[in-house]
Amino acid sequence: MSTRLWLVVVGYLLGSIPFGLLIARTSQGVDVRRVGSGNIGATNVLRAAGKGAAALTLILDMLKGWAPVALTRSLGEPDGLVAAVGLAAFLGHLYPIFLGLRGGKGVATFLGVLLALNVKAAVLVAGVWLLTAALIRYSSIAALVACAMSPLLIWLIDGRPPYVVLAVVLAGFIVVRHRENLRRLLAGEESRIGQAGGDRARRGRASAG
Repeated sequence: MSTRLWLVVVGYLLGSIPFGLLIARTSQGVDVRRVGSGNIGATNVLRAAGKGAAALTLILDMLKGWAPVALTRSLGEPDGLVAAVGLAAFLGHLYPIFLGLRGGKGVATFLGVLLALNVKAAVLVAGVWLLTAALIRYSSIAALVACAMSPLLIWLIDGRPPYVVLAVVLAGFIVVRHRENLRRLLAGEESRIGQAGGDRARRGRASAG
């Protein structure tokens, strides 16, 4: 197997590590898939295991997107391969081999990939997320707005076509993974940041993960 193919495989396997599940189980003895929204991302870990566990999940989910992309770039590989490795890591989080292809929604891993591609663009995307979240208090809308802005920011700041295409593809996946959130938003049932999800959260899939 060529070195280039191995980089894609490593990216997928790193992306597949379910940090949220492992952290919640280790810290609180909780299977995060059976609590709240059932999502393995930081938002549901916050509900299941608290702020510290959620923060650690967020950092590690970002790291598993950043690390394989940063490694590929450090080896001087072409931009197309860098984008392919980023896509593999992201898909690993969404469809992890270790959890029967049932993973999270990819926002943190997306941000990690973006951070490895272009720090300035990643910081701006994170800023959009934080500002939107602070204004409207919906994690799902904040994630969707920030990710939707990413292709434009990558194009303006970096301009490399493989990176722009990658941002478009990842943003599209994130929109699809948030379709239940959009349905609940239209029905007025989506939980705000800091609001207990209650029975509504147990019935559906929640925001970013």
